[in-house]
Amino acid sequence: MKKKTFFRKAALSGLVLTLALTLTACGTANQSSTTGSSNQAASNYPTKPITVLQGFKAGGGSDQLAQMTQPYLQKIIGQTFVNQYIPGATGAIAWTQLAKQTKNDGYTISITNTPMLMTNYLMNSDIKYSIDELTPIANVVTDPGILVVSKDSPFKNYQDFVDYVKAHPGQLTIGNSGTGGDDFFSILQWEKATGLSVKQIPFQGDGPSWQAAAGNKVQASSTNLGVVYSQVKAGNVRALALYAENRNDLLPDVPTLKELGVDMVAGSSRGYSAPKGIPDDVKQKLEDAFTQMAKDPEFQKGLHDAALPIDLKVGDDYAKYLKDQETTFKDIWDSVKDQVAAQK
Repeated sequence: MKKKTFFRKAALSGLVLTLALTLTACGTANQSSTTGSSNQAASNYPTKPITVLQGFKAGGGSDQLAQMTQPYLQKIIGQTFVNQYIPGATGAIAWTQLAKQTKNDGYTISITNTPMLMTNYLMNSDIKYSIDELTPIANVVTDPGILVVSKDSPFKNYQDFVDYVKAHPGQLTIGNSGTGGDDFFSILQWEKATGLSVKQIPFQGDGPSWQAAAGNKVQASSTNLGVVYSQVKAGNVRALALYAENRNDLLPDVPTLKELGVDMVAGSSRGYSAPKGIPDDVKQKLEDAFTQMAKDPEFQKGLHDAALPIDLKVGDDYAKYLKDQETTFKDIWDSVKDQVAAQK
C-alpha cells in the first residue's frame, strides 16, 4: 500500500508541475503571439471589461485604490473594471501571473504596490518575475505608514509603546501586510533607527493586519494612513505615530516619527501596470485616462477626504520611479538581511 501511495503522490506531483510549466509556457506564448492581433484591435480599445488583478485580500490599500479610481476610469474610457483578488506571497502570485501568464492586450492589468512589487524578488530568488517584464501605466497615490493599536490598548501614546518594547525586547507583536511589504520594511527601518526589536506578524494585506490589532490579536499594526484613517476617526483604532514628513491635516493630533526623534519617512505607493509589450495606443489610452482622472476636482477631494496623498506619475516617469525604488530597497535589504536571518 505504501508503494501505491508513493506512486500516486509522485504522479500527482508530476501532473501539477507539468500543468504549472504549461501555464507559464502558454502565458509566454500568448504575450509574444498576441501583439500583432492586439495592434489591429487597439484603435477600438477597450471593447470589453478590463480585469484588474489584486495581490491582496479585499479591504486593504489595493482594494481601496480600486474602489476610488475605477468609477472615474470607467466613465472616461467607457468600460467596466472587474477586480480579481489573488492574495498570497505579498502580491507575488498576482504579479507573476501578470508578467508570465497574461496576454499583453490591455484587458488585464494589475494594481502594483511599492516596495513589495520589487522586494518580493529581491528577497526571494524563487520568485522569477521582475519589473522589467511589466508596462508601468500610472502611479496614483503614495500612502504614508502609520502605527496603530486597538482602542482599548494600554498604549495611550507612542512613548507608552516604546517603553513597553524597551522592557520586553523582541516580544511585542506587530502586524504587517506581508513579509517583504512596505509595513515589513517600515518596521525594519524603525528597529534600525531606534535600536529596539519587536516580533513581526505577517498578514495577507493591510486589512487583516489592522483588524488583528483592533481585535487585540496582535498588540499593534504598522499599516497605511489611507487604509485606517476612517477607523481612527471612528475610534476603532488609536494612531500613535505617522511615518511622514509632516502631520496630516485630517489627523492633526497624530505626531510624526520625526517629531518623536526617529528620523524616518516610509509608506507605500500604489498604481497600475500591464504586462510588457501592450500596444502603444492602448498604453496611451490608459495613461490619458489616469491623467484626466487626476485632474478631476471630485476625484481629488475624494482622495483628500480618505487621507490619501495624490502622487501621479505616468508612463516613463512611473517606470523610472519603480527602477529607483528597486535600487533603494535593494540597498535597504542588503543592510538588514543578516539581522533578519538571525532573528528567525
